[in-house]
Amino acid sequence: MTPREEREQLETQILSPLAARSGESRGRQRPEEPCPIRTAFQRDRDRIIHAKSFRRLTYKTQVFIAPEADHYRTRLTHTLEVAQIARTIARALRLNEDLTEAIALAHDLGHTPFGHAGEHALDAVYREYDPDAHFRHAEQSLRVVEVLEKNGEGLNLTFEVRDGISHHSKGMDDLPRNSGGAATLEGHVVMYADRIAYINHDIDDAVTAGLITAESLPEACVSVLGDTHARRITTMVSDVVEHSREQATIAMGEDVQEATNCLKDFLFDRVYLAGAAEDREHVERVIGALFRFYMEHAEEVPGVAGNEIARNDSKARAAQDQRRLARLVCDHVAGMTDRFASQQFLQFYLPRRWWREV
Repeated sequence: MTPREEREQLETQILSPLAARSGESRGRQRPEEPCPIRTAFQRDRDRIIHAKSFRRLTYKTQVFIAPEADHYRTRLTHTLEVAQIARTIARALRLNEDLTEAIALAHDLGHTPFGHAGEHALDAVYREYDPDAHFRHAEQSLRVVEVLEKNGEGLNLTFEVRDGISHHSKGMDDLPRNSGGAATLEGHVVMYADRIAYINHDIDDAVTAGLITAESLPEACVSVLGDTHARRITTMVSDVVEHSREQATIAMGEDVQEATNCLKDFLFDRVYLAGAAEDREHVERVIGALFRFYMEHAEEVPGVAGNEIARNDSKARAAQDQRRLARLVCDHVAGMTDRFASQQFLQFYLPRRWWREV
């Protein structure tokens, strides 16, 4: 019996009957020989960690654009915090930790440079060239692992990981009364862990930035969740575990869920949407300018030769070509780090002499 087979056998003995088992995975996009040492979900986790898109998370903004201090969260530190919270919940519920961690580590691979401001800016400029298109980071994260990584081969992850990635995000919506969406409880856990992580670390960063104070948090939320970062996380995680044990769904109790949703609304009002308007304008200018530049200079998009985009007199064909190019440009811009996007903007839009002096 191989180490992988031993681990698969162990999963049947120690995991909850409600947990996903690696030996019963619904499979990959392309069949491949199983690893003799790692389970399918362990293998997925390793592929994600070694992916280029994972490394780029180090230089992608979480909330605060170009922070001057060292301790603000990045997209990578957010991802690691989500993975830690998700694994804690999964272990307490006897769910599959390897699957949970793989989903958590990949859930934001498709995020743009410059945080949520970049996501909104990319969505807007993408629609200029394809009115039927849109940009959502969860969908882009799935596209990264299925299509873009490994020079177009994708990572060939299991169905369970890809499903969890595509269902992790709630956007501005409240947490649901039931955690429908993902096909596995592990996917539901990551959705809750993502919300728990970003609410609490964004409060921490917003206080550091001087946008809010600890005293300005809604009293009704503080009285339920706690008055410190650690207490709030402990309350939320403990509540999820308490209300999800031996259940076929992941859930919070009504009071804690209401307080969590209230804090989310507070952050959108006071931090995400009320952040520096000047920063948002700069992000829109940089993302919009880069997108338009690449649409006019297809040869500058990596892997795209200029003659691959057809040039002809057919309006229908021209529109099709424009949509195809816009998709490629969207992928390219979405994959940029904050600093690379800034460097490209300087290179394309400032005189060379000025750029060298900046």
